[in-house]
Amino acid sequence: MSNLEKASRLVNEENNYYARSSRINYYDLVIDHAHDATLVDVDGNHYIDLLASASAINVGHTNARVVKAISDQAQKLIHYTPAYFHHVPGIELAKRLAEIAPGNSPKMVSFGNSGSDANDAIIKFSRAYTGRQYIVSYMGSYHGSTYGSQTLSGTSLNMTRKIGPMLPSVVHVPYPDLYRRYSGESEHDVAMRYFDAFKAPFESFLPADETACVLIEPIQGDGGIVKAPEEYMQLVYKFCHDNGILFAVDEVNQGLGRTGKMWGIQQYQNIEPDLMSVGKSLASGMPLSAVIGKKEVMQSLDAPAHLFTTSGNPVCSAASLATLDVIRDDHLAEKSAKDGAYAKQRFLDMQKKHPLIGDVRMWGLNGGIELVKDRDTKEPANDAATKVIYYAFDHGVVIITLAGNILRFQPPLVIPRKQLDQALQVLDDAFTAVENGSVSLPKDTGKIGW
Repeated sequence: MSNLEKASRLVNEENNYYARSSRINYYDLVIDHAHDATLVDVDGNHYIDLLASASAINVGHTNARVVKAISDQAQKLIHYTPAYFHHVPGIELAKRLAEIAPGNSPKMVSFGNSGSDANDAIIKFSRAYTGRQYIVSYMGSYHGSTYGSQTLSGTSLNMTRKIGPMLPSVVHVPYPDLYRRYSGESEHDVAMRYFDAFKAPFESFLPADETACVLIEPIQGDGGIVKAPEEYMQLVYKFCHDNGILFAVDEVNQGLGRTGKMWGIQQYQNIEPDLMSVGKSLASGMPLSAVIGKKEVMQSLDAPAHLFTTSGNPVCSAASLATLDVIRDDHLAEKSAKDGAYAKQRFLDMQKKHPLIGDVRMWGLNGGIELVKDRDTKEPANDAATKVIYYAFDHGVVIITLAGNILRFQPPLVIPRKQLDQALQVLDDAFTAVENGSVSLPKDTGKIGW
């Protein structure tokens, strides 16, 4: 059991000043320092990190090359706005991102401060390039917290409650769910059923020739680590191109080696996005984002249509260049694929003895472990999932839930196998303890999770 005396005191004090809209409540973790996949809190407790700051620390905490890049650049130039002038790290990073983006078409880049504004940029550039207004996104998606990106999102009522009207001309369609399929449905049947649902707005109220863009997560992150069938993705991709609609992907959560590929969209065959948003791990958690798009699309807007005082900050750009070097040189995408396959098998082995585990979804070190009350009805086991993450926390493992009943498994890609095994054993023990009814939750914790 962790000693949280100082942490609890600090959290209670912070609650007097920090707006509750800005943090999703899980448990009282106040981090003092971290390295690779280890966190140390203010009370000196050590934890294995299975969250990687919401997939923002793919190369690990305080990676030596990233820290050096930040320090070296900070001693030369902390900031001058690229809205007016130029700096070398930003020049190098724009070229680098344009070169490593999926597909062979010439690309251009525009920087921002978070994945949210990168998704706003997708709205702007797609409308400008096509001269059309409508944007299609997905139920269950998370794209950010600016008004544009929040409108695109579809994962929490609190992202629209009390703050409407949201951005106009955004239509949401359902994202394919292979776990909750109908009896007797094949993967093909699921793909076609959801493609019919995708087309339904276009057949009733949404003119295809007035639609600028479809924005999709290759694998839904906050929706529960859910991957659309290959056939479905290809059908949507073809529909877009047949109708002059731009095909855009959100790689903020799933990019940069997380899925076992450099980009999440590379989990599918021969798809080249017209626009792509990147953030989170782009600069190892430093505030930097980018929209990367085909050159002709990115040339559809003139300044100051999408620029920010601090976007493309030289320190953040230097951190990003170092991060990309680490991902490449240390083969982290390949490591993610290998370790993800290992972790998936471990969870599948757990599933055989724990009725609580309904579904195991894993692509690279990127998993959604769905907990259910009954495997036949697939009723979500929200309370059990909360007890699992509290047990894990009490035993030195940081993991959270998505959508109430899904464990979010996204450790730093550098996690050593020994630590991975330790964390998986704690989760195995957690399932046992919850199924035995031996885990209780703290009182007066309020709403836990999304």
